[in-house]
Formats: sequence, structure tokens, C-alpha cells
Amino acid sequence: MESQSKKLSFKHYLIIGSMLFGMFFGAGNLIFPIHLGQLAGAHWFTAGIGFLLTGTLLPLLAIIAIAVTHSNGIYDLAKPIGKRYATFFMVMVCATLGPLFATPRTATTPFQIGFASHLSASQQPMWLFIYSLIFFGITYWASRKPAGIINSIGKILNPAFLALLAIIFTIAFLNPISKANNAPITSAAYQHGSILNGFLQGYNTMDCIAGLLFGIAIITAIRGLGQTNAKDISMTTIKSGALGIGLEALIYIGLIWLGATSLGKFSLSIDGGIAFNQIANHFLGIFGEVILATMATLTCLTTSVGLSTSFAEALNAKFPSISYRTWLIIATGLSFGIANFGLDTIIAWSTPMLMFLYPLAITLIILSIASPLFGHDNRVYIWTTIFTIIPAILDAIAAAPAIISKSALATSILKLDDFLPGASLGMDWLLPAAIGLIIGLTVHFISVLSRARTTQIQKD
Repeated sequence: MESQSKKLSFKHYLIIGSMLFGMFFGAGNLIFPIHLGQLAGAHWFTAGIGFLLTGTLLPLLAIIAIAVTHSNGIYDLAKPIGKRYATFFMVMVCATLGPLFATPRTATTPFQIGFASHLSASQQPMWLFIYSLIFFGITYWASRKPAGIINSIGKILNPAFLALLAIIFTIAFLNPISKANNAPITSAAYQHGSILNGFLQGYNTMDCIAGLLFGIAIITAIRGLGQTNAKDISMTTIKSGALGIGLEALIYIGLIWLGATSLGKFSLSIDGGIAFNQIANHFLGIFGEVILATMATLTCLTTSVGLSTSFAEALNAKFPSISYRTWLIIATGLSFGIANFGLDTIIAWSTPMLMFLYPLAITLIILSIASPLFGHDNRVYIWTTIFTIIPAILDAIAAAPAIISKSALATSILKLDDFLPGASLGMDWLLPAAIGLIIGLTVHFISVLSRARTTQIQKD
């Protein structure tokens, strides 16, 4: 019989909330809301609402989905769709969060924030090479036994980093660069579609798919505090998330506002890293830049260790014939190589992957949470996913760099989008997913009614 589920105190909620915040928020999460604020200008708040949906709410729902389904990770969560699909989805998520995009970004983000603006265009490749070589060398060394000093450093750095951010916020609120509500809207897309575009910008945090990968760690921590009942675990996750992810949401809104106000002095930057450097210099001078660069580097280093470790552990568990150490070498080696393409290139090429993965992740999360309502019937999962995956592929092609999206083959394929509403907004998967869900639920309930009728006939 299941042991009595322990009632947790507010202190426990703070512990889990702090863990949630620490896992999801890194220096990379600073650059996208600031850039969003510069894009949206006067519409910064409505764009921020959309950003919070994908940047904070979905990651929380991802963890709740793992709790509701008693899954041991992303593979278990996706397994109702099929074992091969679950393996494919897990590998794609691990690669995206690992050496393809998120982990290389942990090196390029602090480099862009703290160093790029002080180097000429011709000098940047050489110094990025040296910086990323040292960065991922340390990542590999620390990831061999990641539970030691790197975690202790992280517990010190995160509060210090937030303290610096609080100083910048305080100064900015007391003496803003300009009025955010009067800021120019630098992107036409935000004139009438700020919420939706903010929603899509939230994909860049990668926190939704990170929640699928990291969720088991949160659930394990809650169980370690004495809770065993799935409903209690879900409620603890919600309450803790209201604290940890709630703080993250406040910081996001502050950063989006800060980006909008910066347009009073600075022009639209290529990325949020450059903008954040300019803002730090404006308020704190060169001292602020130095402190920001140092803390961003160290904070991103802890994130890099976490991502590299998760990648190696997840794939070693699925493919045990390849050792953890080998997977770790693959993670850090590839991350180093890809980091040297630069932050803007990484963002450009990660966008199509996220446009593909996010619709599949969103539908998987919703289905997992709602699965008790349809008896965890895998047919509902399968039908929804089948109808989601095709438009997700189309969105990925449309969002790819011009070398792919403007090719003759891509242009002919994208003609299919003419038949799907929301294609121009990157949301053409929504209607097909709903149709697939309806078909799956119809099949399920017809099956339930048929079984009930058969049972009644047998009784008669």
C-alpha cells in the first residue's frame, strides 16, 4: 500500500521554487526578453503576456505533465505515441538542449554580453574560439562529477547575479532611459500581433522542452521531501511554481520593459546580448560591464554543466552501450564547434528546430495532463500527433534561413500552407492539432460506448 503522503510547509515550497528558478533561469534568458522589448516598443506589455505563456506557463505545465502521468522522463511521457516516436522525440529534445543549440549558446551569450562590443569584427572569431575552448574545457572537467563544487558556485552566483540585476532594475525604474509606452515599434509584426509574436519569441528560451527533460528531477526532489501521491505532487509543483516561475515572470516583464525603454537612447540591436551590454554600461559604466560579463560567464557555466550532464545521462540511459563519458565528450566537443559560429547564427538555425518541436511538445503536455479524462488512450495521442507533425514541419521550413526557406523545393512545399489558417503567424499547427484531438477522442468514446454496449448485452 502507498505510504502516507507528507504535508509540506511553506519552507518546502520555497526550496522547490528556488530549484525551479535555478534550473530554468540562466544568463541566456536575459537576452530574449530584452530583444523582445526592443522589437515590440510601445506594445511591450502585450508582447510580454504572450512571452510569459511559452516562457513560464508551459515549462510549469511540462513538469505537471510528468507528475500526472508518473513518467520517469521525456521518453516515458511520449511513449503512448509509440516507442520509436518517443525515442525520436527524446533524441531531438536532447540534441536541441544539448550540443546543437542550447549548450553552445551558454558560451556565446556571455561572450556577446561582455566581450564582443569591445572587439572589432575581425578579432571576434579568434577570441570567441579561445573563450569557448576554455569554457567547454571547464564544462567537461566539471561534468565528470557535476554534483560537487559547480553546484556550490551556482548557489552563490545566482543570488549575486540577481542582486546585480536588481540594482540595474532599481536605477532604471527610478531614472528610466525613456518612457516604454512611447517607444517606437521597430518590427511591423508587433503593430497588431504583439501577443502572438511574443508567444513565438518565448520559444527561444527553450524552457518548455527543458521542462520535459528536467521535470523528473523536480518530481524526484518533491518525492524526496516525503510526498508520494500524484495529486499532492502536482499541487506542490503548482504552488512551488507560483513562487519560482512567478519570480521568473516578474524578471521577464522587467527585462521586456527595459528593452523598450532602451530605444530612447539606443537603436534596435541585432540581439539582446548587445542591448544588455549597452544598458549595463549606461547605468553602471565600464564597472557594470565587467561585473556583468564575469557573472554571466560563471552563471552560464553552471547551466552548461547542467545541460551537458543531462544530455549525457539521458542518452547513456537509453543507449547504455555508449558510456556516459563518451556522450559527455560528444556534448562538449560539438558544443565548442557550434559555439564558434556565433550567437546570431545559432539563434537563426535554432528557430526552425523550435518551430518544429514546440507544437509537438505543447500537444504532448496538454494530452498528458488531460489523459485521465480519456483513460490514457494512446489513440488520442497518436491522432493528435499525426495531425500536428505535418504543419510543424512546414513551420520549421518557413522559419529556416533563406538558403533553405527560399529554395525551390521549400517554396513548393510551403504552398500547402495556403490551405492552413495561421500559417503566416507560425501557428498553422493549431487547427490540425484540434482536428486530430477531436478524431482521437471520437474514436476513444465510440470504443468505450461499444464496450459498454457489449457488456450490457452479455449481462442480458
